Amino acid sequence: MTKQSKKQLTKSQQSELLTTLKNRFEKNKQRHVGIDWAIVQEKLESNLDKLWSINEMEITGGEPDIIGYDKKTKEITIFDCASESPQGRRSLCYDEKALDSRKENKPKDSVTHLAENMGIELLSEDDYRALQKLGNFDLKTSSWIVTPTEIRKLGGALFCDRRYSQVFVYHNGAESYYAARGFRGKIKF
Repeated sequence: MTKQSKKQLTKSQQSELLTTLKNRFEKNKQRHVGIDWAIVQEKLESNLDKLWSINEMEITGGEPDIIGYDKKTKEITIFDCASESPQGRRSLCYDEKALDSRKENKPKDSVTHLAENMGIELLSEDDYRALQKLGNFDLKTSSWIVTPTEIRKLGGALFCDRRYSQVFVYHNGAESYYAARGFRGKIKF
């Protein structure tokens, strides 16, 4: 019997995740107009490492869904589409440098470290705005986004939310963390 890789799903987990993703795909057709589930399923089944990452998105409350398909490159794009910032990815400071700078009351992890361990990317401001065109997200929470190097060098980090029917981009110290702030991820393959 071979030892199962740490970042690999069992056949049962794969089947369960594919069923969840298909149900979400069918329920939210406005997010992926013109994309055929059969193409998505084939892509998912032939990229088991990515399927593991998508499962990490799912189990941390991200409700991943397909939001794009490039017919030329055959690349699909998946974003966290939970109505609020994923519950299992909140109360995190921005990065390892910020985490190390905290002398007390450290959060359990940082956004960039957790995203890397999950095999996903943090949404950029453009990604976040694209997500908001698909629905109303983060009406009660907020989500860290990719922060430009110049801002991060000065100790800051960026986050977004949706209030008053508008998307807002804010700043905070990278070492800060809040129960209502998490992060959304994406995966392209």
